[in-house]
Amino acid sequence: MNGPRKAAANSPVHDGRWTPWIYLAPALTVLAALLVYPVYQLGLISFLEYTQAQVSGGEPTSFQGLGNYTELFADSQFRYVLLTTVVFAAACVTGTLAVGCTLAVLLTRVRALPRLLLMLAALGAWATPAITGSTVWVFLFDADFGPVNRVLGLGDFSWTYGRTSAFALVFLEVVWCSFPLVMVTVYAGIRAVPVEVLEAAALDGASNWRTWRSVTAPMLRPVLLVVTVQSVIWDFKVFTQIYVMTDGGGIAGQNLVLNVYAYQKAFASSQYSLGSAIGVVMLIVLLGVTLVYLRLLRRKGEVL
Repeated sequence: MNGPRKAAANSPVHDGRWTPWIYLAPALTVLAALLVYPVYQLGLISFLEYTQAQVSGGEPTSFQGLGNYTELFADSQFRYVLLTTVVFAAACVTGTLAVGCTLAVLLTRVRALPRLLLMLAALGAWATPAITGSTVWVFLFDADFGPVNRVLGLGDFSWTYGRTSAFALVFLEVVWCSFPLVMVTVYAGIRAVPVEVLEAAALDGASNWRTWRSVTAPMLRPVLLVVTVQSVIWDFKVFTQIYVMTDGGGIAGQNLVLNVYAYQKAFASSQYSLGSAIGVVMLIVLLGVTLVYLRLLRRKGEVL
């Protein structure tokens, strides 16, 4: 009688190892249904000759193998856009984390009313649709009617004309609409840090910066992992802000990123196979960055 009971008690389901997966199963099923087939179609089209002629049914679809990827990486413009996207995304992630973490610490040091007002203002920026926020920012920095140029005395300086100034403008807008998630998440994490630990650091004479770097930040690594990975994914695939604020990629394509470049290839040039190949490259890059980051944290024992 004790044998079956003991075996059941030692089973993976009974000892709790599979309990999280049981709870996650419904969400994973929905995500699989929504993501697996589109990703499959994306990968399939990237191996085919798929242009407007194939869409219209005028010519048969032919298998290209890695031909589309070979053509893509042989294109100097694609390599340039890929490098630009990586640098721009890294800058946006760094700026978002810096602003979000700084304001999260500030929230812990202000009174209830200023904290409430700051939270409402941040959540308002977060809730604003990307296309609406981008349009407002373009107006604010408009060369003729924008209030920013008038306040700064820049005259008719056009922010979207130069490559660097246009990227700087988009960078500010991306950070503005992205930092609230980091701020709220990190603020919740800071509130979860035991007060006794912070008091012990203060008694030892640690400064605010030293307390954050040596005590708070290490305890917030799991939280910072989540917001960093999310920021990398969001900022690497920025589309709306670039497309709206630079009018489709800037003058002569000087402000192109991969998502806008893929859109131009697929829909402006009707080269759907090349656009799909760019999408697959973006997917592989994002998966690679996420897996490397998770592996590094796992080696440090921060995640299971």
